[in-house]
Amino acid sequence: MTIDTIFQNNEKWIAEKLAVNKDYFNDLSKGQSPEFLYIGCSDSRVTAEDLMGVQPGEVFVHRNIANLVNNVDLNVMAVVNYALRHLKVNHVVVCGHYNCGGVKAAMEPVDMGILNPWLRNIRDVYRLHKEELNAIGDTEARYNRLVELNVEEQCLNLIKTAAVQEAYRDRGVVVHGWVFDIRSGKLIDLKIDFEKKLESIMEIYNLY
Repeated sequence: MTIDTIFQNNEKWIAEKLAVNKDYFNDLSKGQSPEFLYIGCSDSRVTAEDLMGVQPGEVFVHRNIANLVNNVDLNVMAVVNYALRHLKVNHVVVCGHYNCGGVKAAMEPVDMGILNPWLRNIRDVYRLHKEELNAIGDTEARYNRLVELNVEEQCLNLIKTAAVQEAYRDRGVVVHGWVFDIRSGKLIDLKIDFEKKLESIMEIYNLY
């Protein structure tokens, strides 16, 4: 893949869109009203629009290493607030993926330099669930289970925010936890009981 190839692909993409609808880009420029906020991993193999089969304008996307919702990360918090309070999305998805390099790195006793404080968030998830994880003998299975537990924990981090609680109160927004299986291409819904999770943490985190 070269830079020239990318710009050639862009020209082909424009032509394909205009062949179907001559006003496609005109319509696109009028604004966005996505139904979903998608928080996923930065891994180059995991592209939100492709795996969801959606078009530009249908999903608001934020990606970072290991799909973290770190409450002191201004980037993800700005995205969450803008999506919920201004775009009025009705669904918030945290999507991890099996064979995640960030999760694997967090499980290894290695100094990762500047990545250490970021990976510490995943190591904290491991600490919370170490009995379950340490009981899993197969290393890959243990990694993949931590991927799932990390998604659940990031969903909880979302539920703790004022923006999500406000949107739930005002219009019933729902938080979802998914995992993408790279080996099969399938999206897996972890079926997190959003309302039960919300109820379980409201004693401490209720902001309304």
